[in-house]
Amino acid sequence: MTDTGKIIVKVRDVMRGEHIEVEGLMTVKDALKQMKAQKASVVIVKKRHAHDEFGIVLLADIAKKVLAKDRAPERVNVYEIMSKPVIGVSPEMDVRYCARLFERFGLSSAPVIEEGKVIGVVGYKELVLDGILVENRVLN
Repeated sequence: MTDTGKIIVKVRDVMRGEHIEVEGLMTVKDALKQMKAQKASVVIVKKRHAHDEFGIVLLADIAKKVLAKDRAPERVNVYEIMSKPVIGVSPEMDVRYCARLFERFGLSSAPVIEEGKVIGVVGYKELVLDGILVENRVLN
């Protein structure tokens, strides 16, 4: 709670801690198997070395860059369709600012990064459904 009595819901409060991290050389087919098993709509692509950056692949990327182009998922590597570098968010960020960041940069999901490690993933679903419910639960 702030000095004004306003409840602050942080990204940490609503993020999905369970997330999938894969190597860039993994095939899209294998990534999809993991996504389906964990009911995930996003995968984080691991850094290759200390000075590399994280990547991200959304289901929309697979639909647009593999399915729509009639490419074989077993012949496409994740690195070929990922977005990199990603815009990560702090677990301490207010969910309202995170939503503004998403809107400003056209994001739908982002990794939650703390001390250089991905500790979760946050998307509009968590920001809206969980963020508002957490705030209301505290208020009521």
